Amino acid sequence: MNTPKSVIELAKQSGAKMVDVKFVDTFGTWQHFTCPIRELTEEVFTEGLGFDGSSIRGWKSIEASDMLAMPDPATAFIDPFCAVPTLSLTCTIAETGTKEAYTRDPRGIAQRAEKYLASTRLADSAVFGPEAEFFIFDNVQFDSKSNGTFYSVDSDEAVWNTGREEMPNLGNKIRHKEGYFPVGPADTQQDIRTEMCLTMEELGMLIERQHHEVATAGQAEIDYRFDTLVKAADAMMVFKYVVKNVARKHGKTACFMPKPLFGDNGSGMHTHQSLWKGGKPLFAGNEYAGLSKMALYYIGGLLKHARALCAICNPTTNSYKRLVPGYEAPVNLAYSSRNRSAAIRIPGYSENPKAKRIEYRPPDPAANPYLAFAALLMAGLDGVINKIEPGEPLDKNIYELPPEELKKVPNVAGSLSEALDCLEKDHEFLLKGDVFTEDFLDMWIATKRKEHDAMRLRPHPYEFFLYYDV
Repeated sequence: MNTPKSVIELAKQSGAKMVDVKFVDTFGTWQHFTCPIRELTEEVFTEGLGFDGSSIRGWKSIEASDMLAMPDPATAFIDPFCAVPTLSLTCTIAETGTKEAYTRDPRGIAQRAEKYLASTRLADSAVFGPEAEFFIFDNVQFDSKSNGTFYSVDSDEAVWNTGREEMPNLGNKIRHKEGYFPVGPADTQQDIRTEMCLTMEELGMLIERQHHEVATAGQAEIDYRFDTLVKAADAMMVFKYVVKNVARKHGKTACFMPKPLFGDNGSGMHTHQSLWKGGKPLFAGNEYAGLSKMALYYIGGLLKHARALCAICNPTTNSYKRLVPGYEAPVNLAYSSRNRSAAIRIPGYSENPKAKRIEYRPPDPAANPYLAFAALLMAGLDGVINKIEPGEPLDKNIYELPPEELKKVPNVAGSLSEALDCLEKDHEFLLKGDVFTEDFLDMWIATKRKEHDAMRLRPHPYEFFLYYDV
């Protein structure tokens, strides 16, 4: 579906009665409004559909709120979760009148990153393959008031429910850090993950595998085929939409928070990346682990800007409860072949040059994929353009290094506040080609500082355990 005409034909063949117009907000949530199918004409794809941008987080103020949603025909699908046949279209956001791309629109930022890559003539496409982990819970409750706060998540398969009255409790529970990956009856969610996979395939995604992940309580991973930057980010939005709605269909809830459980593994979004030109892979060569010099420079750029990247790729206070040693979290800024304790891993599953890529492991699924992939590309390109050497690889288990060696290995940012400080000092690489703007970054930093302060100002329940009797 890559032309307006073909999209309209799809709607007719499918008996669609409505068209759902979707776009991503600043912080990665899909927003939407819905129109009768008669409103879908070929002109809509060039003229856009108007809406009020003042109610979207981080966007327009009330006195200049009119915006245009410009549908992309390549994103069309029939929504599998609507009772009435509904065509879904993803949009990029434009200004009214001029129809210029809105500089705070994340999808527009990702599109400009692809244009900047083309302008360098170093490559014509950047390929991304994210692996977004998530939890499937049976129940979640939380509240925060001036005189108290709590949260509680629950899962039938979790180790803490071995003593629960289930009439009968059959004892098939997954212990902490032992979810990778026993068969049923311990894994209770095989059929749910399979339904998620088949639904994604119906929508045009190519699924490679699904499995239970390391943590107890329904941690899961579904991997889909890599694609170019914007398409991979589009697919991530579909991915989250399907995961959450299939879970709800089964009376469960899916959670993409990086660290919803204490004492067990959090959820990452390891992001595979490579550059291509003329259909040929540019990351294969005769350097370390079969990489090209370009790939090593790309790694150098990622490592140089890694702490600033945290502010975009790990954008929540909760993100830094995952980025701690001991839980397979890649807190150490190093690169290595096959070593999952390094921030950058060079997968060794295949010697095929087309499979040669680097895997950047710090990001988590709370990140807006359009912003994260664009920022990673800009950091990598900065490394290539300026020939930034990544240093020597570290082919050791970093978590077991003696203290004198570990001191030499730099770390990712330790908190959201620290990451934002790093982004304030190191963001020139994001401004090239007007991909990101100072205005966008100022808004992002200011908004995220408010989130950090909101957490900092609230008493934590565990503080009562530690300090109530002082």
